[in-house]
Amino acid sequence: MDVTIQKDFLVNLVAKTQSVVEKRNTMQVLSHILLEAEDNKLRVFATDLSVSFNDEKEASVKVAGKAAVNARNLFEIIKDLPNEPIRLVKQENNWLKISQEKALFNIVGINPDEYPVFSKYATKDFLVIESKLLKEMIEKTIYSVATDETRYHLNGIYFEKQIQGEEVSYRMVATDGYRLSLIDRKATAVGPYLTNGTQSIIIPKKGLHELGKLLESADERVEIAVEGSQFVVRLGSAILMIRLIEGKYPNYQKLIPKNLKKKILVNRENLLNSIKRVSLLSNSESKGVNLVFSNGKMQISSQSPELGDANEEIEVAYDGEHLNFLFNARFVLEALASMNDEMVQIEVNDQQGTPGLVHPYKDSLHTCVVMPMRD
Repeated sequence: MDVTIQKDFLVNLVAKTQSVVEKRNTMQVLSHILLEAEDNKLRVFATDLSVSFNDEKEASVKVAGKAAVNARNLFEIIKDLPNEPIRLVKQENNWLKISQEKALFNIVGINPDEYPVFSKYATKDFLVIESKLLKEMIEKTIYSVATDETRYHLNGIYFEKQIQGEEVSYRMVATDGYRLSLIDRKATAVGPYLTNGTQSIIIPKKGLHELGKLLESADERVEIAVEGSQFVVRLGSAILMIRLIEGKYPNYQKLIPKNLKKKILVNRENLLNSIKRVSLLSNSESKGVNLVFSNGKMQISSQSPELGDANEEIEVAYDGEHLNFLFNARFVLEALASMNDEMVQIEVNDQQGTPGLVHPYKDSLHTCVVMPMRD
């Protein structure tokens, strides 16, 4: 392989692979990326066997071929080089020579034939969906995904297409059993189903992170499809393939409280900043903060034998009876951080131990449920 490519093209390609490759030393080959030069293109492939990514850029190919090198080492070398063309030449010992004017680097590579066979797709049943909408839905739910590997079905976001009469909307749900985030959005998507006749899928967290990064560079729309157990995303020349979580998502509706009688309206930023400050002196393990609602005000407090105690009061729109709840500060903060509205509404019952619901005041289609803590 002997190829010359513009520096910004190469950096753009390699940068996109950094979070895809496997950083743990379980399999050395998974910390590498595959470079393939042919047809005046340089293609890059990266995979951890669950998430796979490939993209290509124009290049001057003198000798077609492949090379496999450590993704991080290559990126660290090229990212600070001057903005001039870079030449990549694969050596007979699988090393890769990187040269630019008076700069010369030789990095150890592996036999490209040892690189995992890259997933391919044959489906043409792509759904075209607004990239801004998809990105928003991911950002407003991903923080609630479970990290406990024993609860495998909760390690991703549930994504489904909902049809009510002639109206079509899309829903994302994530829960770890202690809190839940849900968002519904109408979409001017093209395609009869979510993907290939499938109405719902579970997308793993790492794949969602990569999808979110890909959508940052998206224009107006992105193409998505499902083939077998793979979720396929196509954006221009870039292709992201995510192995879906198989099985049935738990009945999340059971976690969403119904007919909550007490409603408190509060400025989102005031509440967010107050909980941030008060939680600094909360118990280091439980991170519990006490929220007390009474006429026109909310008291936020915490205490820790090791750190001290804190108490703040903010104004709220509420004229009901005295209420007292203990919540995990991080859960409430992450829910509030996922919202953009000036005002949020908190809904609770007067019974201790029942979950609370938080949503933007003018957007009830974005819902966050937080389970209270026990004293």
